[in-house]
Amino acid sequence: MTSPADQEDSSTRPRRRPGGRTSRTRTQVLDAIRAELAEREYDEITLDAVAARAGVHRATVYRRWRDVGGLLADVFEAAGDDDWQPRDTGSLLGDLAALNHESQTALTERPSLVAALFAASFRSAEAARAVRRLWEDRYTRCEVIVERAVRRGELAPGTDARQLVVAAAAPVYHQLVLVRAPVDPGLPDRAARTAVLAASAGAFAVPPGEGAEGTVDD
Repeated sequence: MTSPADQEDSSTRPRRRPGGRTSRTRTQVLDAIRAELAEREYDEITLDAVAARAGVHRATVYRRWRDVGGLLADVFEAAGDDDWQPRDTGSLLGDLAALNHESQTALTERPSLVAALFAASFRSAEAARAVRRLWEDRYTRCEVIVERAVRRGELAPGTDARQLVVAAAAPVYHQLVLVRAPVDPGLPDRAARTAVLAASAGAFAVPPGEGAEGTVDD
């Protein structure tokens, strides 16, 4: 059986529309889902409640967004973060720790759009696509962290940036998204430190001739 995350039917994807009535409807509905998210958990939100709150016919919401995951994906797209870049703290450890602290804040703030989108991605094809786009964008932007470390002499050329970033961030997401454990204030720093030690030992070095996406050379 195909899971929602594996369905790639483009008809489930929210589409940008021109201005006018459609634009106003989108604004009303997205404002309504934000308000719902501020008051209740993701699992408690329904399209009917969003439609009622927005003052929009339920058929309009179902036709355009299909499910709550589609709505959350559209909210995330509307928020935009085209200017986001990982912080430059002056060290690899500092950069990775800062990235982890930022992720932990995004996952635990109330309301947390990121946490809701991740939860929805297990049930909604559109939310799953939004999460994949988010990760791809973040991995690409975070390559600069490793580039800076190579220039500073902290890492050897040929370090796989994506593997390193994943290793540094994984414990935070494991604890908060998968295990749903209480927030551990020290985890972002510990996870970053472990990843730096592994990287310094060559754990993320790509053997010559193999190549890898996100590999940083001189």
